[in-house]
Amino acid sequence: MTISIRLNEEDAKLIKSYAKINKTTISEFVRKAVLEKIEDEYDLECYYKAMEEFKKNPKTYTHEEVKRMLNIE
Repeated sequence: MTISIRLNEEDAKLIKSYAKINKTTISEFVRKAVLEKIEDEYDLECYYKAMEEFKKNPKTYTHEEVKRMLNIE
């Protein structure tokens, strides 16, 4: 699949320079950046959901308690 984006000259130069300095292609750099952005937003959404659950039941466990619960020594 091919995706095109429009950039002004300044942004295009910046991206091209960044890719060159990091010895990668523009395509690979943009692909990684987009996927990282999606992952970051997903992680943040998971964090908010986990915090909502924690507020409903703020029980916490120590490492030792978890080890005992899982029979880990």
